Amino acid sequence: MSFRKRNVGLSSSSRTPQLPSQSNASPLAPTPPPGTRPSPIDGRLTTSTGTPSLDALLAGHAGFALGTSILIEEGGTTDFGGALLRYYAAEGVVQGHRVHLVGVGELWGRELPGLVGVAEGEELEGGGKGKRSERMKIAWRYERLGEFGGVAGSRAPPPTPNRAPPAGSTPPATSAGGVFTPPPTAFCHTFDLTKRLVVPSRWPLSFLPTPHPGTNPDPQTSPFTSILHALTAHLVDSPPNTIHRLVIPTLLSPAMYPRHASQPQHLLRFLHGLRGLLRKYPAQLTAMITLPLELFPRDTGLVRWIELLSDGVVELTPFPHLMDSSSPATTTSGAATAQEDQPQGMVKIHRLPIFHEKGGGGGAASGLGEDLAFTVSRRKFAIKAFSLPPVEGDTDAQQGKVGGGEGGKQTTVDIEF
Repeated sequence: MSFRKRNVGLSSSSRTPQLPSQSNASPLAPTPPPGTRPSPIDGRLTTSTGTPSLDALLAGHAGFALGTSILIEEGGTTDFGGALLRYYAAEGVVQGHRVHLVGVGELWGRELPGLVGVAEGEELEGGGKGKRSERMKIAWRYERLGEFGGVAGSRAPPPTPNRAPPAGSTPPATSAGGVFTPPPTAFCHTFDLTKRLVVPSRWPLSFLPTPHPGTNPDPQTSPFTSILHALTAHLVDSPPNTIHRLVIPTLLSPAMYPRHASQPQHLLRFLHGLRGLLRKYPAQLTAMITLPLELFPRDTGLVRWIELLSDGVVELTPFPHLMDSSSPATTTSGAATAQEDQPQGMVKIHRLPIFHEKGGGGGAASGLGEDLAFTVSRRKFAIKAFSLPPVEGDTDAQQGKVGGGEGGKQTTVDIEF
């Protein structure tokens, strides 16, 4: 029968867990390319379109999924779709992506909007006061529920790995197991249409020309063949972690394309080839195209085929009073209150990229299923839910007051019938 003393502790070797060796440690996840982040739905890499409200509408991925394309259709004679393209191209230049412009010259590239700051920081600083006033007064432990990344029961905000640090400060670098990790970069930026962006020399814009309409090229030769060959060469010669953005303004415009470019055997073959490149390079290439519906209506078979070969289809319908400034009766319509910006047109989502059982569009939080309107100002292209204006003469409703009386508070006079 063996005995041992009661007050003798166990040896350290018997209770100290063995640390995993350096060779058995799991390898660190590769760092995504600049300007990209994984989707909160399925983990695929996404990039920003340069417009935060448009990123929020893209099937719940909180960004533009790599390997997909978006077709922006616009009616009338306005060029609001061109503003989206400029934001998209400017965001690519700031992130260090390779931006390919089709059918336009260097003048178009010099007119990219100037950089102002980070979109997320701009929303916190500029719109934080309004958001605080509209926030529901509930328990602090529940106020972050419903936000992606929010933690219930914590006063600290969720980590924002894609938010840039304030200007003039250097964020500290983190280390995991002695491995240096560079500080995160911003995902989306804010631009000013009245300023001009200085393009860095190490990330030049590439211009893919099209045959000039006045040269009378051979109708049997496709004007899009050279575009596909040049784009393929750029993709093959670049490193695998380089992101490419293809910008095609005003597809089939008579001022930029020859007459036979609208023939189906040329156009549809080009869209098939572009779709093949998007699927071959699903982590490197995205494309954004604009199409004038004034020249090619949606009820034609050619436009239907263009929509089928595009992953996402968005239609912009400007209000008629934008083309007729002599009608003052409709210039104040569209905004619910005087504090809101006047919407300039309606937005219709015909198709979303990567719309599958794991997505779904984000539900009511993204505004899908409602009437959407867009507003273009100096620093933003905003897409939000559309609401009818108040009745003419109702000054309290136009000023955003909840009820009658001073400051929007109900009084006994208002309550009595």
